[in-house]
Amino acid sequence: MSLLVVDDDPHLREVVTFALSQAGFSVEQATNGREALARIHRAVPELIVLDIMMPEMDGLELCREVRRTHTCPIVFLSSRDDEVDRILGLELGGDDYITKPFSPRELVARVKAVLRRARAVAAPPATPSPVLQRGPLRLDVDLWRAWWGEREVVLTVTEFHLLAALLRAPGKAFTRDELMTRVYDDGVVSDRTIDSHVRHIRRKFADAGGDVIQTVHGLGYRLALP
Repeated sequence: MSLLVVDDDPHLREVVTFALSQAGFSVEQATNGREALARIHRAVPELIVLDIMMPEMDGLELCREVRRTHTCPIVFLSSRDDEVDRILGLELGGDDYITKPFSPRELVARVKAVLRRARAVAAPPATPSPVLQRGPLRLDVDLWRAWWGEREVVLTVTEFHLLAALLRAPGKAFTRDELMTRVYDDGVVSDRTIDSHVRHIRRKFADAGGDVIQTVHGLGYRLALP
């Protein structure tokens, strides 16, 4: 399986493709969102590196379309360090967000970190792992699936890891830094990124009739279930 780089800037596409290829990845390219969507329909990549500002279909719209049917990780690229764009990208289902200009080394590190999380969830364990459950909330760590009661809730890789961290320590109040340590292993994200993922998780479970994360004011978050 290959990575897909989607950007309308040919120079940036080549820089990103070269950096990822040098790191040992197989990389395909798309020049805009519609071309990328057609490629994804034919074969889902292992990860998508996605520019936000593009003609024919911007990155946010493409992310929305991809998340209708696929959970492959998405790393956003943007020339604007705008908090609204960053939060929107993450809430639509992005797993990370990198602001241009960036170093190829940082990009490769971020991609590897996201893939490690995705593969850790997808890889079959050496011994069967118990299902994590509290009340109507249930996470199957082998199958990477989540439910509220009988209703399945589709989570991204990052969202699954964050909720699993809370579920493994019910009652514990986690700081944002503690959650970042458990969810991200590259140490380069902000606490607002965690807030964005929490909002997205809450919205998904609210649609299923559930409430899973409680805010601990002045500290961070804990599982909402007793």
